[in-house]
Amino acid sequence: MFYEKIQTPAYILEEDKLRKNCELLASVSEKSGVKVLLALKGFAFSGAMKIVGEYLKGCTCSGLWEAKFAKEYMDKEIHTYSPAFKEDEIDEIASLSHHIVFNSLAQFHKFQAKTQKNSLGLRCNVEFSLAPKELYNPCGRYSRLGIRAKDFENVDLNAIEGLHFHALCEESADALEAVLKAFEEKFGKWIGQMKWVNFGGGHHITKKGYDVEKLIALCKNFSDKYGVQVYLEPGEAVGWQTGNLVASVVDIIENEKQIAILDTSSEAHMPDTIIMPYTSEVLNARILATRENEKISDLKESEFSYLLTGNTCLAGDVMGEYAFDKKLKIGDKIVFLDQIHYTIVKNTTFNGIRLPNLMLLNAKNELQMIREFSYKDYSLRN
Repeated sequence: MFYEKIQTPAYILEEDKLRKNCELLASVSEKSGVKVLLALKGFAFSGAMKIVGEYLKGCTCSGLWEAKFAKEYMDKEIHTYSPAFKEDEIDEIASLSHHIVFNSLAQFHKFQAKTQKNSLGLRCNVEFSLAPKELYNPCGRYSRLGIRAKDFENVDLNAIEGLHFHALCEESADALEAVLKAFEEKFGKWIGQMKWVNFGGGHHITKKGYDVEKLIALCKNFSDKYGVQVYLEPGEAVGWQTGNLVASVVDIIENEKQIAILDTSSEAHMPDTIIMPYTSEVLNARILATRENEKISDLKESEFSYLLTGNTCLAGDVMGEYAFDKKLKIGDKIVFLDQIHYTIVKNTTFNGIRLPNLMLLNAKNELQMIREFSYKDYSLRN
């Protein structure tokens, strides 16, 4: 297995798996008429942007730097939304973007004159969400994200061409149906004035069991009903199960349990395992307990258990407890599965830990180095 030969830590993206996801998303676009954009906030792998660009219509960006990245690495449609645009960035954002979505009426009025060449939209707070956790609920109480329907009343929308909402997080077509119902109930009287409506992200389209046909029907029916172009902007669905994070065992110690210290970090390289939280699957291993020590399964007599931990000073930098068929030894590779989305875009150099290299396993089964990080990357950030 090629994992044994690589320098760690490293994220390895597999081209064949990425293309499979993109083919499904392109099929949704073809059958429904929806335009699918890559949300860079979840997946921004420079070495794969041209591949994604073969299938999707462009990128959705969260500000200037992502818009510049979209221009440099894909150069197709660029849609930019931010909770608050800055005065010293809006001109460049406007020059790069096709669509600009404002989060508030105040920002729309402030920057309308500077964005006259763009297709302008407003983000709607539908005040309804099925997000699994309040941390990921953009429509919760006191949310800063989007404009409530009652605040649309008596507003001149002549310069507005589109509406945007984002209320999902790793969710199903049934969840989208429920959100769409709330959106139409609250904002229905303005939809007919628009040229486009963006359904945001959080659609778990490439996950096994997702009802793709229902998604297609929802998008097509909405577009036909209101005469608008519908957009979807998945991020995680593009990178879902397309690659892994590979680490090495640096040391093994004993403190009631066998503890393997790795050259990676849940805090720095897999932050959502702490934030969500969740316990990552590991190649050729079984989860015995979560990082919070919640028991998942029992150890078999033939197996060996290890706490997998990070190489930082954070006491809670623990991935979980796992069962292996053989004893681990220093230098062994540990492969954390499905670690391409919401990792690379969020990782840090906490404690000066090395940033994982970015690698691509191409369609010819050749391993390419996309980014090899060094001390210079750390020093430039600090």
